[in-house]
Amino acid sequence: MDSRNTEKNTENKMGTMKVNKLVWNMSLPMMVSMLVQALYNIVDSIFVAQLSEDALTAVSLAFPLQTLIIAVGAGTGVGINAILSKSLGEKNFKKANAVALNGGFLYIMSYLLFFVLGFTVVRPFYASQLKGSSPAIFDMGVQYLSIVMIFSMGIFGQFFFERILTSTGKTIFSMVSQLSGAITNIILDPILIFGLLGLPKMGVAGAAVATVIGQCVAAVVAGFCNMKFNHEINLSLKGFRLNGALIGNIYMVGVPSIIMQSIGSVMVYCMNKILIDFSSTATAVFGVYFKLQSFFFMPVFGLNNGITPIIAYSYGARQRKRMIKTIKLSMGIAFGLLLFGFAAFELVPHVLLKMFDASEEMMGIGCHALRVIGFHFLVAWFCIIAMTVFQALGKAVYSMAVAILRQLVVLVPAAYILAKAGGLDMVWWSFPIAELMSFAVSGTCLMSIYKKIIKPLPEGRE
Repeated sequence: MDSRNTEKNTENKMGTMKVNKLVWNMSLPMMVSMLVQALYNIVDSIFVAQLSEDALTAVSLAFPLQTLIIAVGAGTGVGINAILSKSLGEKNFKKANAVALNGGFLYIMSYLLFFVLGFTVVRPFYASQLKGSSPAIFDMGVQYLSIVMIFSMGIFGQFFFERILTSTGKTIFSMVSQLSGAITNIILDPILIFGLLGLPKMGVAGAAVATVIGQCVAAVVAGFCNMKFNHEINLSLKGFRLNGALIGNIYMVGVPSIIMQSIGSVMVYCMNKILIDFSSTATAVFGVYFKLQSFFFMPVFGLNNGITPIIAYSYGARQRKRMIKTIKLSMGIAFGLLLFGFAAFELVPHVLLKMFDASEEMMGIGCHALRVIGFHFLVAWFCIIAMTVFQALGKAVYSMAVAILRQLVVLVPAAYILAKAGGLDMVWWSFPIAELMSFAVSGTCLMSIYKKIIKPLPEGRE
């Protein structure tokens, strides 16, 4: 009865609630969750930067493999979300439970993979970026990343339980779990890094330990919320059997998402190799940029998560006016968020860098870098929402193509060429160049989709 009521309420909300209210209703919890995630990332680096610039560089160089963990976890979750939600919509609760349990098995296998990688690839990974240039950065980085990967069971557990919550519409509990993890991390960071309250000073290793403890706390909270409040899914192992067909379906949906997010890991790795040839400070600046930009971009990604089901539902219900209004409103919100980010990067880059205890050299490189890179904020809002529309309308291949073109075909080669031709100051222009290309391709694809898919739909209700 509860499931039927939930389904009916969801249907009524999606089809009849005023679009403005619906977009905020669906997106705000996800935007807050993503903002918390960005805060989670920034706090680590702020405290680590107080140790030394080398320590900040060591943590920054870990970003590609950390992003790969998130890509596998989030991408697998996309597949679980899609298949599980569909099963609940069909009132096939047995299949929904099977999807959840098989998804749990996939997360266990993912953790075991990164557990092994934590012992085997971390040292060569750092060696390939540093090329023997800084033993101190190498040692700190290996220490940090090894802990994060070997004890990544927390983040995979968090992904698993949170994705089940969001699949059944309980996004508020997903937000609660992320908040609990972030707050735990923020509290433990200074205690473990600097050795407060009588504990030994652990340095960079303390930041890694605080991170994995925060992830474990978030996983426990999300697991508790599932047991206490999520009655649509039963996670009992009684009678559980692996289902190859379900696992295949999960990955059929999830792998494109994993690939899209993994592209970012490859791009960051390549950029680190380009920048380290100038100085470790340049690499630290790039790491700081990524932390700072997430504070503005992550809420936009949360907005994406909220509007995707609205656009998909409107498409299925053949309601063109609601779909277009959702797209326009989300573009306006995304533009506002990234305009704020642009203003911060252009007007107060020194204030942003001071949060990371920037040296005089880092301040000189960083202020110029942030001001140049900041220009791509003025275009990125359109590209992000356009890619969301592609995915919601079943054209994820467009999103993947744009992401590959932007990050690997244009950005990295442009950075390499500019580094050779104009030096460090010119490298940062690769970001606006890549975003302009993304804008052109995204706009062309969106116009094509509008003509072929959206325009032929009846107007429907608003």
